[in-house]
Amino acid sequence: MKRPRTLKARALQLLAQREQSRVELRRKLLAHGLASGGADPGAGLGDDPEVRAASAATQVEDVLAWLEAHGFLSAERFAESRVNARAERFGNLRIRQELARHEIALTPEAAQTLVDSEFERARAVRARKYSAAPGSPAEGARQSRFLLARGFSADVVRKVVREAARREPHPGVERETEDA
Repeated sequence: MKRPRTLKARALQLLAQREQSRVELRRKLLAHGLASGGADPGAGLGDDPEVRAASAATQVEDVLAWLEAHGFLSAERFAESRVNARAERFGNLRIRQELARHEIALTPEAAQTLVDSEFERARAVRARKYSAAPGSPAEGARQSRFLLARGFSADVVRKVVREAARREPHPGVERETEDA
């Protein structure tokens, strides 16, 4: 019979796939430890579910501490990885909210970089989704709602939609030529 994987082996496997936050790794390891009948197969924990859960939680915390001490688990790397993966499609609010769910805060430098690039990122997201400028207030509101749902700030959304209305021709409307 195949021996169940240890918590440490499972944690390293998960971290090899992608960066994980301590919160999500704890959740996954607890589920793994409880599903396998206890994290350490020879621990002699008995059948009491509360004792098994407490023992699994202690073992998971020990594994997490070991991973952090040896540099396998890093909140900074996780935040950087998540920002790089999300910045192209989402605004600052959405990225901060996702990191908060993982109990991680952005470094001041990363936060400033996101703030500085938010307008350009919002402009690019709007351009990928909508090929034409908003031709009516209803269309402008629709584009604004889309960007707001992606986590861009209201000020940035307002600027992006206004700029698009000024710079791009409306569908069915020809631009004036400078020949006249």
